[in-house]
Amino acid sequence: MYSRNSEPVRLERDCAAVLVPQGDEVTLPAGSVGYITQALGGSFTVFVEGNLFRIAGNDADAIGKEPPEPLELEEGADDAAVERLVWSQMRTCFDPEIPINIVDLGLVYEAGVRHRDDGQRLVEVRMTLTAPGCGMGEILVDDVRTKLEMIPTVAEADVELVFDPPWTRNMMSEAARLETGMF
Repeated sequence: MYSRNSEPVRLERDCAAVLVPQGDEVTLPAGSVGYITQALGGSFTVFVEGNLFRIAGNDADAIGKEPPEPLELEEGADDAAVERLVWSQMRTCFDPEIPINIVDLGLVYEAGVRHRDDGQRLVEVRMTLTAPGCGMGEILVDDVRTKLEMIPTVAEADVELVFDPPWTRNMMSEAARLETGMF
């Protein structure tokens, strides 16, 4: 939520956003005033008129910020290098209400790289949510898919949302448990 550390912003143009936690897509009008409450992984959580909204990195200019830099991969990179970048990209995906990435939250069960019949790379991910009824579920899945498809040589990311096994706080990294106070 809003705090004294939140950075004030004024939208410079109409901007697509997602209402948190419902997940509804909305347009915030130019001139709206709010506060950045979280700026992690290239997206922004903004508090405007009593509500939280998630603004994607490609719309960063609407709040006076720079969009993320394009990803780079060495020429001829092998699948292991791509898989390392896959995990790195997933660590840039955050729930808009929790300042911990989805990997450290323990939401990613599996991620692998394979080749399609046409030789292009396919990334397959199985992930979950902290709660099955989370309105941000499809938004998080889309964020993961979009960020993985930004990786050079990745033609497609298949992100499956699963609830078996159910998520528990024991799946969080030790650092995430310390950050949230969930020992």
